[in-house]
Amino acid sequence: MRLFVALAPPSAVLDDLDAACGPFRGVREDLRWTSREAWHVTLAFLGEVTEVSLARLLPRLERAAARHHPFGLTFAGAGAFPAAHRANVLWTGLSGDRHALGELAASVTAGARRAGAVPPDVSRKYRPHLTLARCRAPADVRGIVASLDGYRGQQWTAEEIFLIQSRLNERPRYETLGTWKLSVRARPRPGRDREIRTG
Repeated sequence: MRLFVALAPPSAVLDDLDAACGPFRGVREDLRWTSREAWHVTLAFLGEVTEVSLARLLPRLERAAARHHPFGLTFAGAGAFPAAHRANVLWTGLSGDRHALGELAASVTAGARRAGAVPPDVSRKYRPHLTLARCRAPADVRGIVASLDGYRGQQWTAEEIFLIQSRLNERPRYETLGTWKLSVRARPRPGRDREIRTG
């Protein structure tokens, strides 16, 4: 089964982001806009995972969540992979406690590795973002990126992680297999909050 671990932003936050993207949807038919219902912030993409690895993964994700405290995030700005003038993916970035976000992603990845569900992109640097649109052929999205440069969404608190199975059809379908709350008892390290914009 094809799995990933993610954060799920609150509905009001996604409503705000959805409204910000609205003006661009009708004028760019070359972009495949992702469904609002599928919006999430990936912590680790695990790819194909066996039933055996899944059984080992569940308690490790629970332990990973328990090691971290809730933290604040905000969607901010926009960018593209690999570049705005030849984009395959259009995204919005995150500001807020990105250090805490990175540490949580690292814990999730380490737990997955120990469970035998090694992420296929484990060697890549973690670049947190939310995918807004994909492009079948490289597209120039510099105008959209520039228009969303000043976007700042509502602040929200990351409080739990989700293990999600994705089924790839014409539109990916997601099913949540488990959720784990971050621990309110985990003590934050002083001086760790840093404001860094975009992914």
